[in-house]
Amino acid sequence: MKKQYFKNFWLWLIGVVVLVWLIPIGIHQVNLMRYPQKYQQSIERWAAEYDLDPQVLYAVIKTESGFNPNAVSNVGARGLMQITEETFAWIKLKAAPNEEISFEDLYDADTNIRFGAYFIDRCLERYNGDLATAAAAYHSGWGTVDKLLEDPAYTSDGAVLSEYPFPQMNRYVYKITHNYDKYLTLYGKQ
Repeated sequence: MKKQYFKNFWLWLIGVVVLVWLIPIGIHQVNLMRYPQKYQQSIERWAAEYDLDPQVLYAVIKTESGFNPNAVSNVGARGLMQITEETFAWIKLKAAPNEEISFEDLYDADTNIRFGAYFIDRCLERYNGDLATAAAAYHSGWGTVDKLLEDPAYTSDGAVLSEYPFPQMNRYVYKITHNYDKYLTLYGKQ
């Protein structure tokens, strides 16, 4: 009887050790699936072009479209990085004035990432590299963020937002910064 007890105890102990060892691996694998690095070639290309951390682009794409290149928002924003027609026209004027690119081309992953990378880069540049403020601008526009920066209730320095007064903006900024942190944790800064 004692022999059987010890045999069962050792089997149980080995099972616990294996579980303790496997659970973190399983959690990590689940997180890799939840935070994929799809479109890696395009993301790395355009991140390098604009000197961006690629994890920023992954965070924006995950937040905006969940990596669906055919996504369309309720305001007509298109593609992976959900670019509106007005924003597309402005980016095209700045980044591709002589190219035959139309709003319809934003369903092409590489074109969308290119234009989105340009815009998030401009947002980061305008708001001193602060990802949260840049995300607020990517979502709500420079005019909205600039107006908020004039109000000391939302900023301590007039350059970076410390409060996000609109619920949708607040949720968006949280999602971007949360997703960015997850990507950094899983893949590191590149």
